[in-house]
Amino acid sequence: MRNKPETIFSNITHVSLAFACLCLSAFSTIAADGPSRVMLKPEVSQAHREELVARLRAITGFATLRFDSDGSLLFDRDRSTRGSESARLLLGAAITGTNLIVLEDASSRTDVAFCRVVRGRWTRSETAKPPAYVVLIDFTDFHHVSGDAEARAAFDVGWGVLHEIDHVVRNSEDAFNENALGECEDHINQMRAEVGLPVRVDYFFSPAYLKADANFNSRYVRLSFERQAKRYWIVWNALR
Repeated sequence: MRNKPETIFSNITHVSLAFACLCLSAFSTIAADGPSRVMLKPEVSQAHREELVARLRAITGFATLRFDSDGSLLFDRDRSTRGSESARLLLGAAITGTNLIVLEDASSRTDVAFCRVVRGRWTRSETAKPPAYVVLIDFTDFHHVSGDAEARAAFDVGWGVLHEIDHVVRNSEDAFNENALGECEDHINQMRAEVGLPVRVDYFFSPAYLKADANFNSRYVRLSFERQAKRYWIVWNALR
């Protein structure tokens, strides 16, 4: 029997998990009155915060992009002259949209591969509160990826977060079979092309057939990217 295709980013998981519920109670006032509907949890370390800001700035061209003291994602949309216009439009729609998007550090968690979005639920009355989603980010997973520099630039924490935000804002779908890329990655590929990076060719990863050290438990997999008929690859140990 053929194995089911494996994926890293996924459609929104509609579950009422404890961590998703708890994290939303602190944002009840901000969600209704704050300047942004994209929030970073205060538990995210300064290093990871700076990493995410740097990558989103590079993709969007928003030099003023930042997380405010309360965690709100903010930027000046009138001062960007470079980067991906599609990415700028997506983040602009996210911060002014009808949904609250909470970014949470899920580094080294076994139930999160790179990034994942789940449906949140308010711990108190949901009256007058927006629908909420939690984007779980495993920063350490992105640090364990190796391969061509061009492919790694097209696959970092900034792209992972934008992928999950696209699910929420545009209700976009992922691929359902090995012959498709999916609506969501089509959107992200347009952004990659706009900043001159190779586009993702495969939605599902495949075996890399690399020789692993017999003393370690390893299973290497890869994803392919393409620009002007040239292929680029990223590789990682899926058992991590």
